[in-house]
Amino acid sequence: MKLLISNDDGIFALGIKTLADTLALAGHEVIVVCPDRERSATGHGLTLHDPIRAEAVTGIFHHTVKAWSCSGTPADCVKLALGALLDSFPDFVLSGINHGANLGTDVLYSGTVSAAMEGTIEGIPSIAFSLTSFSCKEFQPAADFARDLVAHLADRPLTEALLLNVNIPPVPAAEIAGVKITRQGIRRYFDTFQKRVDPRGKTYYWLSGEVLQDVEQPEHLHLPPEIETDVRSIKDNYITIVPLQFNMTSTAGVFDLQNCGIEDLQSFKSQSE
Repeated sequence: MKLLISNDDGIFALGIKTLADTLALAGHEVIVVCPDRERSATGHGLTLHDPIRAEAVTGIFHHTVKAWSCSGTPADCVKLALGALLDSFPDFVLSGINHGANLGTDVLYSGTVSAAMEGTIEGIPSIAFSLTSFSCKEFQPAADFARDLVAHLADRPLTEALLLNVNIPPVPAAEIAGVKITRQGIRRYFDTFQKRVDPRGKTYYWLSGEVLQDVEQPEHLHLPPEIETDVRSIKDNYITIVPLQFNMTSTAGVFDLQNCGIEDLQSFKSQSE
C-alpha cells in the first residue's frame, strides 16, 4: 500500500524512523513528510502568513522511503503532501510514533493527532500512534502493532474514514495486556507558569506542570459504561484505540439549546430597526 507518514516530533525523531522503516520492510510504499524540528502541542495550526518550505532528505530512513522535511506544522505537512508532493492520495495517513501519550483531552492540543486528522478530513483512513512515555525509547512494539493494524484494516476496512487515536503502553511486547477499543477520557494537568527574566531584563513565562493522577472519568451519553476510557485502560497496559471524528457537534447540546428557547429570541430585531 501507499502510506503517508508524518509526526510532530520532527524529522530526526526515533519514533517516526522506527515506524517508517518497519512499514517499508513490510513491503509498503512509504512517504514521510514531517516538520524539520519539534512541533509538539501545535494542535491543528496552519501556516498562512509565511512560506512553507520542503526539502527532500536522505540517509535517515530505509533506502526505499521517500522523505521530505517541512518548515510547517504537522497539519501543514499532510496538507502539503496531499496537495503538492504526492502524485496520488495514499491508502492511509499515519502519524507518529509520538514520544509521549496522547490520551483523553490531549488530542485537542496534539500535533500528532492533528496530522492524522488532516487525512481524515480528506476522506483517507488515518491513524495516530503514541508511546505513552517520554523516557522509554523502545518504539518497536508500537511499530509492529502499527504494521499489523494497517494490514488488518486493509483486509477489513471500516465503513467510513475515521481517525483512530492509538496509544501503546511503554512495556515490552510480552507485557502488553491486549488491544482495547476505548472512548476518549479526561486528562488534567496541574499547570504552572514559571516567571523568568531574560538577559535584557524583560519578563517572560514558561508553561510547565504535571499530569493529575486519578482524575474521575465521566460517563458517556451514548456508550455503555463497560466501554472504558483510554486514560483508564492504558494503566492496565492495554493498547487503546479511540475512533475520533472532526465533527464536534454535541448531540445533547443541540437538544438542550432547542429546549431552552434560544431560537425564540427576537429582541435583537427591534434594536436594529
